[in-house]
Amino acid sequence: MANHKSALKRQRQDEKRRLRNRYHRGRMRTTIRAFRSAIEAGDMDTAATLLASAISLTDRAQTKGVIHKNTASRKISRLQAAYNAASAA
Repeated sequence: MANHKSALKRQRQDEKRRLRNRYHRGRMRTTIRAFRSAIEAGDMDTAATLLASAISLTDRAQTKGVIHKNTASRKISRLQAAYNAASAA
C-alpha cells in the first residue's frame, strides 16, 4: 500500500487509466468478435458495417495509447483481408 502523497495520487491515476483503457479495449474486441461472427454467418452487409466500426474503434484505441500503432495497423489489415476474402468467395 502506498504511503506517500504522490504515490497515493499515482495509484488513483493508474486506476482511472486502467478502467479507461479496459473500456476502449473491450469495445474494440467486442466489435471485432461480432465482425468475425458476421463473416462466418455470411452476412456481408452487417460485416461491412461492423468492419467500419471496428476500424474506427481500433484507431481510437491506438490514438489514446491503449494499443501500439503497429498492433492497430496489423489488426486493421487482418480485418480488411478477412472481409475481402469473404466477399470474394
